[in-house]
Amino acid sequence: MLENIRSNSSVNDAINTTSTDVKTLVKDAQALLTAAATLTGEKAEELRGRGMAMLDVALGKASQVQEKATVKGKELAATADVYVKDNPWRTIAAAASVGLLLGVILGRK
Repeated sequence: MLENIRSNSSVNDAINTTSTDVKTLVKDAQALLTAAATLTGEKAEELRGRGMAMLDVALGKASQVQEKATVKGKELAATADVYVKDNPWRTIAAAASVGLLLGVILGRK
């Protein structure tokens, strides 16, 4: 269980880092493409090429994060499935408790 929490934390850290990197890359690429729009000739083509390369890197990183998140989600689902099968009454009690708590909270409003 503790191992799952640690791996969740590392996945969340990786997702946050990659998200920040992707945002930075996209902003830089947008700046390059905007600058390239005002220029003509060889320099504009160079800037456009660099901007497109940055966008490709950003898309690649986003794809990697998506793959990691998908794999981790499947692992967590499998772990939850095993837990539910091993502890059906505990799971039912937990679900009933959450339902009761939500019912009380929503009933007050």
